[in-house]
Amino acid sequence: MQKTCNKASTRSPNQARKGIVICADDFGMSAGIDAGILQLASAGRLSAVSCLTQGSTWKHQTRSLAALPVDIGLHLNFTESFASGQFFLPLPRLIAACYGRRLPAEAIAAEINAQLDAFEAGFGRPPDYIDGHQHVHQLPMVRESLLQIMALRYPGQGLWLRSTRPPSRGNSYPLKAAIISMLGARRMRRLASAQGLPMNGRLLGVYDFSASREKYADLLRTWLAIAADGDLLMCHPAVFAEPEDGIGPQRTREFSVLADSRFPTLLEQQGLTLLRLSQETVRPTAAPGRHPG
Repeated sequence: MQKTCNKASTRSPNQARKGIVICADDFGMSAGIDAGILQLASAGRLSAVSCLTQGSTWKHQTRSLAALPVDIGLHLNFTESFASGQFFLPLPRLIAACYGRRLPAEAIAAEINAQLDAFEAGFGRPPDYIDGHQHVHQLPMVRESLLQIMALRYPGQGLWLRSTRPPSRGNSYPLKAAIISMLGARRMRRLASAQGLPMNGRLLGVYDFSASREKYADLLRTWLAIAADGDLLMCHPAVFAEPEDGIGPQRTREFSVLADSRFPTLLEQQGLTLLRLSQETVRPTAAPGRHPG
């Protein structure tokens, strides 16, 4: 039976609120990103943070992040070069190699284990969940290796995985969301279900990273309006942009919107509360594809 986080919750049964994961990606990539994520998490605007354990800055802030009430996960990376000896490929080449089954299996497994080792060294414990930078965790060869390693390293520990399944309506960027999902969402969910690993319901937050502050605020309102219980909204905030970061200016716009004093009111208006999937009790649900919308 499928496990999703459309769930029997630890929340009071008389609460009608829907739980949504708001997850900030790329912690450890730069000082501006780390500072933005820590500020938002401290202010109660996030419930999950995904870490790039090869990044240049993440080791300096692990203690600060560990003290905050958020799920902390591994942002599995195969497309950004951070260190010598690291296995990586540009995303188009990685996708082609994965679907052509041309990647060296030993190198994939070694890289996954190295990133998990770094996470555990930094936090002193396993991650609460695993997702992928540019969603690489769901690609063929990567996902099979990842799930095998999770079964060996963390048997029965209930780590959750990010699903990239998009909403069927209300999506402002349906083509991009569909492409991301087509690259492995359905197969990843089936494999995770067979292994008893929970996942979020749907993925919100997909867009082209070129919106003005006002446009991003509009997108955010739309995502919150269509959110179902157990969905995940990804974001990429930063307090300042690094010159080499191609989406750096957009990160600062995201931060500005998420840090706005009106943001909690948006959640309240939509009957939403922040959700930490690591603290939820999941129950079997219907077969894949039966999640609403």
